[in-house]
Amino acid sequence: MEAALAELEAALGHEFTSPKLLVRALTHRSLANEQAAALEQSATGGSVSVAVEEKAARAADNERLEFLGDAVLGLVVAEALFLLHPEWHEGELTRVRAQLVSRQHMAEVAVAIGLGSHLRLSRGEDRSGLRRKSTVLSNTMEAVLAALFLDAGLESVRRFVRRYVMGEAAEQLARDLRSGAALGNYKSALQEHLQAAGAGIPVYKVKSESGPDHRKRFLVEVRLKAGEGEPGKPLARGQGSTKKHAEQDAARRALDRLSAAPNEDVSSDGGEEEEQAAR
Repeated sequence: MEAALAELEAALGHEFTSPKLLVRALTHRSLANEQAAALEQSATGGSVSVAVEEKAARAADNERLEFLGDAVLGLVVAEALFLLHPEWHEGELTRVRAQLVSRQHMAEVAVAIGLGSHLRLSRGEDRSGLRRKSTVLSNTMEAVLAALFLDAGLESVRRFVRRYVMGEAAEQLARDLRSGAALGNYKSALQEHLQAAGAGIPVYKVKSESGPDHRKRFLVEVRLKAGEGEPGKPLARGQGSTKKHAEQDAARRALDRLSAAPNEDVSSDGGEEEEQAAR
């Protein structure tokens, strides 16, 4: 347990004064329920009432920390955007903040630091693959940020957010905002771009999968399909921890390519170049 926590603390950039906070942030309700039931049965030698079990579980799982972490995350991201972009109005700040604190993006942040392998789940939920679900990953990430805040204060959360939550993601969203693209939804933006040019429609295909179950990586290719029965010409390739994320990355790369060379024939083969870029 200590070695595993040390690995996560290194990713978070903070050694916890109270490691119990971090353990609680990693504890899913399923494990808290399982442990509460076992504890009460051991103490009473009999069955446990639902009320007693739920009360004990609430004291041990990460849901209260998740509530706090959501608020802390929203504050730190809002503060960063406010300071970085004095030219933005309220609506622009709100739209970009929503993307950065979204379930999808926070799940990606969780994957980036390997959070899934540290989740504390019941045996049943662990076997079901719960530690790979984006909802669980994003919720746990928020709980961990709350634990970081309680143990070390707001500046520790700011450092983590600048490194993992903001960074290139925030810069790309700012570029999207300036270009008028569908903010954060590169697939929609690519489809709109191609339709406006009368070029065809984008189609996506998984080219490969790699990595262990808890750290899957998907390589997806987006192709331009001009008509029925045609295989389509490759535009770009992208990677991600899920098929959806890889598709968004491929669409983003295709948009970047088309924006950089607006007069380029979109039917030319860009797959090989983009495969190298995706790596």
